[in-house]
Amino acid sequence: MSLAELGRYDRNLANIIVGRLDSEGIDAIAFDGGASIADGSYLLIPVRVMVDEDDLSAAQAIVAAAQI
Repeated sequence: MSLAELGRYDRNLANIIVGRLDSEGIDAIAFDGGASIADGSYLLIPVRVMVDEDDLSAAQAIVAAAQI
């Protein structure tokens, strides 16, 4: 299993995307979601949504269909 980056989003949107992909049976994880929470800049740092490279094209299609 090798991870591929689906995209970079704000923290809230990244978690919504992870949930949406999970509902379609695609495992996804949000990286960097807790970055810089202590200094208050967590909204400025994009969160990477990662999926298995074998699921990348399906995940891209789901995100594209949602017009994100």
